[in-house]
Amino acid sequence: MSHRPRTRTVLSCGLLLVPLAVSSAACGGSASDALSADPYDAGDQITANTPDGKRQADPDKPLEVSVTDDAARITDVTATDSTGRFVHGELSADGRHWRTTGPLAAGTRYTVRVSTEEDGTPGRKTLVVNTKDVAGQLTAAFGPESGEYGVGQPITAELSKPIKDPKARAVVESALKVDSMPRVEGAWHWVDDKKLHFRPKVYWPAHATISVHSNLAGLKIAKGFYGGVSKPVRLTTGDRLEAVTDAAAHRMTVKRNGSTINTIPVTTGKPGFSTRNGVKVVLGKESFVRMRSSTVGIASGSSESYDLPVYWATRVTWSGEYVHAAPWSVGSQGAANVSHGCTGMSTSNAQWFFNTVRVGDVVKVVNSGGETMTPFDNGYGDWNLPWNEWRAGSALKGKAGTTTGAAERQQNPSDDARLRPKI
Repeated sequence: MSHRPRTRTVLSCGLLLVPLAVSSAACGGSASDALSADPYDAGDQITANTPDGKRQADPDKPLEVSVTDDAARITDVTATDSTGRFVHGELSADGRHWRTTGPLAAGTRYTVRVSTEEDGTPGRKTLVVNTKDVAGQLTAAFGPESGEYGVGQPITAELSKPIKDPKARAVVESALKVDSMPRVEGAWHWVDDKKLHFRPKVYWPAHATISVHSNLAGLKIAKGFYGGVSKPVRLTTGDRLEAVTDAAAHRMTVKRNGSTINTIPVTTGKPGFSTRNGVKVVLGKESFVRMRSSTVGIASGSSESYDLPVYWATRVTWSGEYVHAAPWSVGSQGAANVSHGCTGMSTSNAQWFFNTVRVGDVVKVVNSGGETMTPFDNGYGDWNLPWNEWRAGSALKGKAGTTTGAAERQQNPSDDARLRPKI
């Protein structure tokens, strides 16, 4: 049975039938051609597996649309969310049924536009579908907080729930977006089930703009498990500032954008307390720190114990390695390594360094007897992983890692012995 308006134009070369109020048309067609007519309301021809207005659709189930009139068929369906993103679907060969093939998002409003045709006359029906929200959504806390940083600053993402399944990890990682200007080659690396870091292949460009956001909201990660809303962050980088300490030569060279701006006599860790080799990143700056040896496992009263007021302290590890003023060792600076792991220098040089560097700047140590800085458990040693090993930590194996145009760890020093300073 037809549900279209009964008043319609039928064209034939042999005979033209028109309503009384409609002008006749010559053989060959006219503006009154049926296919150019306004679409009729196909509402009574369309059924869908959507709940009534008091309930919401299950995002785990596909959306299905069918025609009930034997003479009608579906010609096209588009389903978009509130941002205009399309959901993939497929239409049966006979034009009787359509269903989504892409996942629906939770807590999302969809507009579904269905086009039909009957006897050459087009019909139209628009459906509005709201999917139900789900509890326990996955979110990502990005870091560091928005601001200006050095070119060595990695981006971090702390997930609200652990993700172990490789397929789910790939879904999550693909939804964590890093856009930079200029564009760089970079990739996410899974540190553990809840934490990811993002870094470029080489340091960020100087004066770059980096935007980090999540497309997790409403995204299906696994059956019954969806993403939620995450707060974006926006970073900029300053000049490319690198401080390289040669522990064997007892000298720190500081460069800005490739040009040396200072060479500083220093002392680093003595045997048994050697300073870590490798790339570190400035974590923070403290104009005054009370450094006690007991906080790093050195017994009070022993020959190696100390309790000192320290000024102009630039932190590079959570375990207490700093670049700082060491007026008590000025005689050894530039000549011998006498510290307990920190890089010591004169008070004036330490103040200059403190005022020159920012969080995220690169501090590298070479030619020390110490081990290499670990990648993730003591600050930002991310740059000590070769690029191929870094990429191996991505869940998106074999895909190009580029930006498309990073919560800095916050801890109370009294809560973690690794934060205690050493000299």
